[in-house]
Amino acid sequence: MALDCHIEKILWNEDQISGRVSELAAQITEDFRSSSPPPVFVGVAIGAFLFFADLVRKIQLPVSVDFVRAQSYGHGTYSNESPVISSDLKIDVQGRHVVLVEDIVDTGHTVSSLISLLKAKGASSVSVCTFLDKPSRRKFNFQLVGEGKFYRGFECPNYFVVGYGMDFAELYRNLPYIGVLKPEHYS
Repeated sequence: MALDCHIEKILWNEDQISGRVSELAAQITEDFRSSSPPPVFVGVAIGAFLFFADLVRKIQLPVSVDFVRAQSYGHGTYSNESPVISSDLKIDVQGRHVVLVEDIVDTGHTVSSLISLLKAKGASSVSVCTFLDKPSRRKFNFQLVGEGKFYRGFECPNYFVVGYGMDFAELYRNLPYIGVLKPEHYS
């Protein structure tokens, strides 16, 4: 069965995604060009894995990479607002600039929890680069650390979206675009 028939509409196609990732990478490269030591890019697994890989390959700086695993959706379509951090960093971020790479910032609770974790580990700054930002659902305001910046790929309307690493019940991550899942596939 083709997955495309489960999608109500496509919000961003492959070309739009690639172009926006290139723009974000260029901005981050410029902003961190004079950072010493180079920044640590921390991907939030699993949802950000495709965005993370595409982004760091386009960063024109030496960088360190690591992953943290945080889950707040389970098999539902809304954040449970109690993220579980089940896998921690292997790289020491003490005194380092960190760019936290997320698939989507929704309520803000997961990113807020992760920023607190990185701050507690001594990061000198924490920036957030999210592929999608859904400010209409924001419940938690998060504070960046040091001279941290907020980068976003696209502002997402209040739809449940899948593709480009994002899932519903561990499905649809392999779609090369961002689409709105038909309600009959998650209700």
